[in-house]
Amino acid sequence: MTDFTPRFRLLPCLIAGLFPLSSQAAEPRVTTDQVVVTATRMERNSFDLPVSIDVVAAEQMQFAQPMVNTSESLWRVPGIFAPNTTRFSSDQQISSRGFGARSAFGVRGIRLYADGIPQSMPDGQGQMGTFDLSTADRMEVMRGPFSALYGNSSGGVLQIFTRDGKGPHRVTASTYGGSYDTWRVGVVAEGGSDSFGYLVDASRYESDGYRDHSAVRRDQANAKLTWKGEKTRVTLVMSSLDQPYNEDPQGLTRAQMEADPRQVAAPSTLSQNAGGNKAQTQAGLNVQHQLTQNDTLQAIVWGGTRETLGRLTVPFSATAVIKGSGGISYIDRDFYGVDARWSHRADTGVGPLTLTFGLNYEYMKDLRKGFENKAGQKGVLRRDEDNIVSNSGQYLQGEWEIGKDWILSGGLRYTRVRFENEDRYIRTTGAGNPDDSGSVTYTETTPVLGVVYHLNPRVNLYANAGKGFETPTFIELAYRSGGQSGLNFGLQPSTSINYEAGIKALVGDSTRINAAIYHVKTDKEVVVDVTAFGRSVYDNAGETRRKGLELGVESDLTQNLKASLAYTYLDARFAESYTNPGKTKTIDSGNKLPGVPSNTFFGELEWKHPASGFKTAVDARYSGKVYVDDLNSAAAKSYTIFNWRAGFEQRLGAVKLAEFVRVENIGDKNYVGGVSVNDANGRFYYPAAERNYLFGISASIDL
Repeated sequence: MTDFTPRFRLLPCLIAGLFPLSSQAAEPRVTTDQVVVTATRMERNSFDLPVSIDVVAAEQMQFAQPMVNTSESLWRVPGIFAPNTTRFSSDQQISSRGFGARSAFGVRGIRLYADGIPQSMPDGQGQMGTFDLSTADRMEVMRGPFSALYGNSSGGVLQIFTRDGKGPHRVTASTYGGSYDTWRVGVVAEGGSDSFGYLVDASRYESDGYRDHSAVRRDQANAKLTWKGEKTRVTLVMSSLDQPYNEDPQGLTRAQMEADPRQVAAPSTLSQNAGGNKAQTQAGLNVQHQLTQNDTLQAIVWGGTRETLGRLTVPFSATAVIKGSGGISYIDRDFYGVDARWSHRADTGVGPLTLTFGLNYEYMKDLRKGFENKAGQKGVLRRDEDNIVSNSGQYLQGEWEIGKDWILSGGLRYTRVRFENEDRYIRTTGAGNPDDSGSVTYTETTPVLGVVYHLNPRVNLYANAGKGFETPTFIELAYRSGGQSGLNFGLQPSTSINYEAGIKALVGDSTRINAAIYHVKTDKEVVVDVTAFGRSVYDNAGETRRKGLELGVESDLTQNLKASLAYTYLDARFAESYTNPGKTKTIDSGNKLPGVPSNTFFGELEWKHPASGFKTAVDARYSGKVYVDDLNSAAAKSYTIFNWRAGFEQRLGAVKLAEFVRVENIGDKNYVGGVSVNDANGRFYYPAAERNYLFGISASIDL
């Protein structure tokens, strides 16, 4: 924090000059009334919270957007890096303040929720493929230490909310098509009364992909039912995802990328049919009951199943000597959980105090098998085991309004995560394979404290501090170094100490500014020890440090012209040198963490003409260079791209029509969309698409 302290001491003086203390200002067009629930687990104005939290609105996710990956919209959130890999076999990858950047599959280090239902598993690994962007009401993105109150995550919490069904019965059909034989079709039925609402959505997305061997199909179905009584609200959410195929062209070397960015990594990519398929079905029930005027009970229960088949291009001759899962992995998963909480509001002598006490339990069981990859088909069995994870926690969270100018927030959580392996693949002949059963339990208590000061009605200053806790995922526990059998139960969780300070302000009557600086020190950072034959072994390095600045600005320049800006500076480095156990790799102190740039920028101008129903927006996106490994031996170059979208809306009685066009990468820039961190073959780079187009239409009818 020392690098920022001198500057931060000057902020009150500067702010006082920029924002007058008078409360008689004109009513602003940009307001502070964004309501969020992620930070406190209760509805709260984001302007009065001592955390970095941003809301992505429905229009920003849906207007002339593909509505397939959250990366489409997350560029507008400072602190978040969402690379554009369009690699559906490994799901969308995102990082928050550098946490999660090393993930090879899905999201880790960030807790994911959809309508209050976890999309992260008990080990911390999560997928966003079930997020339904087409019916989303908003997406809340919280960064910083308050994520510790959700469990084993240090980077933040990302939560999406489906809109409630309400109003007249309505059916909406939509479709679009574009470059690389990409198309999507969807239908939504919704409606409701004061007491009951429903929303049902089904869609199919297909694309051949920009690169060879990158075709994908994704079928989704989602439903949300709500019932409201005098004191009780019940919400039932259900979701289904089916990706029967998602081919993986794999990463390229720099020479391959420069020669032909659309090619596959190697002949084995095709001969062993790299990629896979996945399917998930999930349901959750959320019941909230008002006991008294000051007491509320809430209980959330959920459960589901997930099947995943993955094909890696592991050399066929190597699978027999590697004590691992082979080239094809199959996972049959069952998971469930419960989260119950009680909230109480009390009036004190200086202001209201709200306390929330909660208990949660999550469980996951994977039936995991591995086979040799024989020309894309299952060969000899090489792995057969049950991977079981349970995650339990107790948390206390509070908010106290002290007088008219101060708000104190904080909490404490105790988390217990248990990993257990039940091995069935035991061989006593030949080279043999011993019983690799075993278990390990991690526990941690994570406190967090934050404060808000109302400098005046238009300006809030805040600061917070807390401890983070991040366990290894089961994927990171899967292998031990030196070819040893069994799981890597010696791998330890990483812990972090987080500090943050910021300002939330209205400038004039049309501009909102959020700015934050932060410093994070992490011990026992989980890093890659060695990677071979598609298998990564992980180890604990020493200390890493992250410090940065985040700036978000939204401004109504005129009644119909709006500007948005998001800038992130992140300095994430190894603070201590690390040499792996085999002494084959040394990470020097001062090396930057791979997989995340030091600077990113997003800027957008949006203009609408209400009389004609026309709307258009252009955005610019900049990413600094991204190191591809812990050694900083190479990097993906920085880039800037521009995107444009436009559309019309018409109302014809009970029917509303809408048409849109979208052009991505207007300048036809050759750039790297994302990297594969620490790839053993040097195939780090995932080229992004050249200039491409989408054209779409939708029709809604009120019944």
